[in-house]
Amino acid sequence: MRQLKKVIKEAINDAGIKKALDQEGVVIRWGEFVGKKISSVSTAERASAGILVVRVDTSAWRQELHLQKEEIIKNINKKFGSKVIKEIRFI
Repeated sequence: MRQLKKVIKEAINDAGIKKALDQEGVVIRWGEFVGKKISSVSTAERASAGILVVRVDTSAWRQELHLQKEEIIKNINKKFGSKVIKEIRFI
């Protein structure tokens, strides 16, 4: 089983799709990165070229998340061990 895991990782790296898969992982795991309270008022919609787009329910929350943006990016990239996200756009 360990051998298969290694082969899959190598195939992903060789195909050049690791970054795209990691970015999709951010979208899927948004709630894990920001917690229940923030994920209850926001939804990660998509990520491409290092830019994460997040829909926010209210302008007040959009402003709050904008203030926390750098910390959220830092947390995401730390968990992935690489610079997966460089910018977040709150809409």
